[in-house]
Amino acid sequence: MNIATRTGTSPANTHDAMKKAALLVAVLASFLTPFMVSSINIALPAIGREFAMSAVLLSWVPTSYLLAAAMFLVPFGRFADIYGRKKIFTYGIILYTVSSLFLACTSSSVLFISLRVLQGIGSAMIFSTGMAILTLVYPVTERGRVLGITVAAVYLGLSLGPFLGGFLTQHLGWRSIFLVNVPVGMAVMAAVFLKLKGEWAEARGERFDWFGSVIYSLALISIVYGLSLLPATRGAWLIAAGTVGMAVFVRWEMKAASPLLTMNLFRSNAAFTFSNLAALVNYSATFAVTFLLSLYLQYIKGFTPQHAGMILVAQPLVMTIFSPFAGRLSDRREPRVVASLGMGFTAAGLALFTFLDAGTHRGLIIAGLVVLGFGFALFSSPNTNAVMSSVDRKYYGVASAMLGTMRLTGQMMSMAIAMLIFALHIGNARITPEYYPLFLQSVKTAFTVFAVLCFGGIFASLARGKVR
Repeated sequence: MNIATRTGTSPANTHDAMKKAALLVAVLASFLTPFMVSSINIALPAIGREFAMSAVLLSWVPTSYLLAAAMFLVPFGRFADIYGRKKIFTYGIILYTVSSLFLACTSSSVLFISLRVLQGIGSAMIFSTGMAILTLVYPVTERGRVLGITVAAVYLGLSLGPFLGGFLTQHLGWRSIFLVNVPVGMAVMAAVFLKLKGEWAEARGERFDWFGSVIYSLALISIVYGLSLLPATRGAWLIAAGTVGMAVFVRWEMKAASPLLTMNLFRSNAAFTFSNLAALVNYSATFAVTFLLSLYLQYIKGFTPQHAGMILVAQPLVMTIFSPFAGRLSDRREPRVVASLGMGFTAAGLALFTFLDAGTHRGLIIAGLVVLGFGFALFSSPNTNAVMSSVDRKYYGVASAMLGTMRLTGQMMSMAIAMLIFALHIGNARITPEYYPLFLQSVKTAFTVFAVLCFGGIFASLARGKVR
């Protein structure tokens, strides 16, 4: 059995205390990074004013983090399979917490975005290992339940982020958001060192594919950076170069003795392939929602950061409530049915936002967020359950990392779509009152694109077939 632990026991026979410790660490870590992401979204106008950022440059505050995380998720997932998931998870928590501390002290936009990159790398180390550890220590009959709890922790972070982020930004300044993350990160470190015993490395002894990792990372950054430059010609060239790089990566991985990413996971496993595709589409259609609505509520509606945060909390609050239920449901029902239903609700919620204008009542905005949150809750934990249940234990790290990559790549694509629409409507100008009509048109166009994209994702979700 290719399982190594310090205690000499198999993770399948881990004591209940180990299961509770793994769940505690996964829940804390799952709360930490979403809280940061949603807090930053509500603080973007304040950050943009302090650093005098244009709309496109301001978009790089979330995008730089997501890009770094997506670049390193799969390499760190494979690295963790070989050298130990707890080890990589621990280093990730440390890097994330330290970078948060330095972000609170930065005084330039270039340094700020650079530190966001480091924070993204720490996040990649966390998310490429957390779900894998949890999947290892819990049997398949309990997996949907605990994944649902972890997803609920993600949404709890998203829920508190806009509210606390708005409160902190308004009363203590945006830098306080980063400082709040430091004690939470330290709590996760303490839980890992004191409670999480043992180590997991099913692929110990295998070689790490350095060449494949470099090609993969360079190709991904070329594609995403190219998307951010569209409609400029160099953006199209970068996307083309990245696409060629991905083709080279796939060809290399098919022949590699110890590949970074086993291509057979996609070629012979429809559930794995289409579940990841569904995740990519879903996040591509939804991530920029908070970004766009945060700007809309503060610029067009004139709300304070705290007021805007209280409205935006509706979506993740509904996610938090219904995610454990959806996870348990996917233990008893076929995950593709539950997830596809969720994708349909998400598309309906996005469609409501295509009617936004300067006079839209806040009740309609909250209703749209509630529908969106319910749909995302039905989709996320069943889809995660489908991915992790479709592969062997040896590939849990890579499967977890690939799902995370789909999530982050989708989030980057969502931001890239928003940036492209901003570039086409208002160029590189700052969002000032004379540009408000064009900004509003950009928001409506973006939600139309997202609604159509999510509707198409229903079919990808249905096409995965049965997991069990």
